[in-house]
Amino acid sequence: MLRVIIVFGLLAVIGGVATWRPDLAEKAYHQAQALIGQGGGQQAAAPQGQQARRPAGPPPVSVTLGRVERRTMPIEVEAVGTVQPIAALQIKSRLDTQVAQVHVAEGASVKEGDLLFTLDDRVLKAQLAQIEAQILRTKAQLEQAVRDRERAIDLSRRNVGTDVARDNAITNVKAVEAQLASDEANRNSIATQLSYTQIRAPISGRIGSIPAKPGAFVRSADVAAMTTINQIDPIYIAFAVPQTTFFEMRAMVQDDPTRIRVEARAGNRTASGSIAFVENQVDLTTGTVTAKALMQNGAEQLWPGAFVPVRVTLGTQTDAVVVPVMALQVGQRGSYVFTVKDGRAAVAHVKVARTMGDVAVISEGLSGGEQVITSGQLRIANGVAVTERAAGTAEAPAARDPQS
Repeated sequence: MLRVIIVFGLLAVIGGVATWRPDLAEKAYHQAQALIGQGGGQQAAAPQGQQARRPAGPPPVSVTLGRVERRTMPIEVEAVGTVQPIAALQIKSRLDTQVAQVHVAEGASVKEGDLLFTLDDRVLKAQLAQIEAQILRTKAQLEQAVRDRERAIDLSRRNVGTDVARDNAITNVKAVEAQLASDEANRNSIATQLSYTQIRAPISGRIGSIPAKPGAFVRSADVAAMTTINQIDPIYIAFAVPQTTFFEMRAMVQDDPTRIRVEARAGNRTASGSIAFVENQVDLTTGTVTAKALMQNGAEQLWPGAFVPVRVTLGTQTDAVVVPVMALQVGQRGSYVFTVKDGRAAVAHVKVARTMGDVAVISEGLSGGEQVITSGQLRIANGVAVTERAAGTAEAPAARDPQS
């Protein structure tokens, strides 16, 4: 009875250990077989008319198989990117005045130079007219001062007038000229402020909500913007690149940026672009480097703030060793697969370079052409006999003892 308990205990150990230490599972399996063989010789004689049954070895485990291939594979990096506008500008008033007119609708597409708002300009126009009149008066004074100067110089030359009168006339001309320059500067200042009453789009893009309605009072010190404009064609996608891939990508960017192709899928459309910017340091918390891709977005399928899957193609690798991802297992020593040769499973430790969809590129451990187990690994240990079943067929349940 004790021997039976030990046997069942070892069988339980086999099932638990097989997933992380195939070598120990194989050892436990052989020990269980030895104990079963020893107990067989001590079994009571079978009843008359019945043939004594000896325990046979376990039946082959039904598994599905895949093949290791060599093929040309693209060198790709997949990430989740954030769509960012190249420019996001807040439109604010430079004057303290009222909104006279709004010339665009919320959410409209605008071009650079389009008129967005007209502010109340009546006070500035009056000030401009006033300074224009001041300039006319100063110019008239300058003309008189110039005549007085010429007359004083002529009188002084003929010794009729004094030198003091001549010098005063010359100084008066210079003072009036300075006054005219000041008046013209004031006119330019008011004309500049008057131009602020017409707010035009500084960039092309998509306009946001417009809280500033006609009649609203706006100030230059307001925190809230009258509206915002996002430049979305072209547009940026920011994404994180693993540090191990960053150096290869950076070398290619410096050599020929056009070799790197960036694709982002939004809905049922795919946008393409190229690397435009790489951050100047590695993020210590994640071990990644932020990069930005400049994407063409004429159809506006990429929207600021959205998360999109990004695929960066750095090049191609010829004769790469490829294995189905379902064949990969993870143990204490890293990744491994079960290969099948002569109907028995064997453990092969591998080094995974990268995964792409349903396949993984192997850099070490496999050479191509091997058969690997893609499902049923939970019942597999090193050296266990296996039999192939058709893909998609449900795994057969373990055989049940009819005497139980």
